[in-house]
Amino acid sequence: MFSRSIIAITAYVALASAAALDVFVPKITSPTAATVWKSGTVETVTWDTSNAPVNISNKGSIVLSDDGFPMDTLATGFDLRSGSQAVNVPKNLAGTNYTITLYGDSGNISPKFRIVS
Repeated sequence: MFSRSIIAITAYVALASAAALDVFVPKITSPTAATVWKSGTVETVTWDTSNAPVNISNKGSIVLSDDGFPMDTLATGFDLRSGSQAVNVPKNLAGTNYTITLYGDSGNISPKFRIVS
C-alpha cells in the first residue's frame, strides 16, 4: 500500500513538472528579406512575443548561417520574452544567403538576407 502511494505521488509530480514547461515558437520579425547588415557592426534580431507563455523553460540563442550551414553563434542565454537581442556581426562577411536561427524551445529561421563588407 505504501509503495503504491509513493508511485502515485511520483507520477503526479512528474506530470505537474511536465505541464509547467511551455513551448514558444516566435516568428522572427528582423532580419527580413529586405535587410542588409554590414559586417563588423552591431545589429538587432527581433521576434514576435505577442503569444509568449508566462513560463519559458529555455534561454534563447541566435545562430548565423550561410546558405543553410551554421557558422557562428551570435548570442546565448537571453530571455525569449524580451523580443530582441543585439548581436555582433562577424567581420569580413559578404553575401546574400545568410539566415538567423532563433533557438529556445524550437528553431525559427529568418528569411535570407544580405551582409555587406
